[in-house]
Amino acid sequence: MSIRSRRETVNFNHPFRIRGIDRLLPAGAYEVVTDEEMIEGLSFASWRRIATMITVPAEGARGVTEMLSIGSVDLADAQAADAQAQDVRAQGAQTGERAAEASAHD
Repeated sequence: MSIRSRRETVNFNHPFRIRGIDRLLPAGAYEVVTDEEMIEGLSFASWRRIATMITVPAEGARGVTEMLSIGSVDLADAQAADAQAQDVRAQGAQTGERAAEASAHD
């Protein structure tokens, strides 16, 4: 059975939580490793995800990291929440600009 690992860096602009990790993680860049195994017996190459792990700062130890197993859906949920938080901030800034413009015209 063939197994491959794919590495990517994901960025969070706000502190975030991922289900299965019992603490708030700081904003920043995180390495995510996804292990996949080849599905045998097909006429084309196909891979199935078997593990997703994220490297995070170790709790209570400065400069030390740990790799924790997470669900890929949980990672996607955390990324969506981070993007939504950024959208809300951008909308708030635009609303504030419009209010300033309106009061300038009064």
